[in-house]
Amino acid sequence: MITKNVINFLKALKNNNNKTWFEANRSWYESARNEFEQTIAQVLFLMIRFDKTLQWLEPRKCIFRIYRDVRFSSDKTPYKTNFGAWFGRDGKFGASAGYYLHVEPGEYFLSGGLYMPPPDILKAVRTEIFNFPEEFEKIIYHPSFKKTFGGLWEQDKLQLPPKGFPPDFPHIEWLKYKHYLVNKDLTEKEILSSSYPRQAATIFRKMHPLIVFLNHAIDENLYKTL
Repeated sequence: MITKNVINFLKALKNNNNKTWFEANRSWYESARNEFEQTIAQVLFLMIRFDKTLQWLEPRKCIFRIYRDVRFSSDKTPYKTNFGAWFGRDGKFGASAGYYLHVEPGEYFLSGGLYMPPPDILKAVRTEIFNFPEEFEKIIYHPSFKKTFGGLWEQDKLQLPPKGFPPDFPHIEWLKYKHYLVNKDLTEKEILSSSYPRQAATIFRKMHPLIVFLNHAIDENLYKTL
């Protein structure tokens, strides 16, 4: 489970985001990361029960590096101030839909779906929704799904219909999304609870029908045409 050790490390790192401090506190970092990895292992174990595509994943390889890529950023601070993990059938750097877990002081959440998909994948998803809108809406409007997530993340949503689709399509609003993603915010109290791994897996399970739909869309409308 995640303890205050993890939270306190991330808070301290935010206030001392430099290599000298980090190296002096490397053992603290390793302790915090190990706690996080153990939690990821617990969550993954529970997730495999409902998503068999994840059964080949290794917990440590689901976790993102703490080192920031500062080559093209004006912010040159060297370290991320969060621990994050991705659970997807193609691994951490795959293009398929998956699940994301984020731990950062003041910002604890779970996400699932596709974030900033490239144009070919975005088109594949829109094509699937265009062909099977009722199937998509059955997922989005399911009472448990709607109660937990509200709806899709609307960041960057298009104002006009996307090119290649008829503007009079009755479900055109679903095609305007640029991310097919849902989020669930959590509290620090929930993160620190011994039941957190089970809670996270339960929330991810509610995302699972969306993940299946999105990955089927990619498989049917992109990979089969290559």
